[in-house]
Amino acid sequence: MPAKAKWAQLADNIRERIESGELAPGDKLPSTAQLKLEHGVSATVVRQAILVLQMQGWVEGVHGVGVFVAERPEGPLMRP
Repeated sequence: MPAKAKWAQLADNIRERIESGELAPGDKLPSTAQLKLEHGVSATVVRQAILVLQMQGWVEGVHGVGVFVAERPEGPLMRP
């Protein structure tokens, strides 16, 4: 089985941090630069992971401000 893409690994990591409560609804995610350093990945990898999490409803971006953990909806969130 091939290794999981780096963006998918990063998305999983952020999703786990949200599920565990380490990142709560309304919390701001670390910046792209911080995530790059923390995980040893490129900005493209960070952007792809965030985009997937946005599409799944886990986070929401505010242009020029940052990316925040989304309020939890009533139903289950999408999983990969």
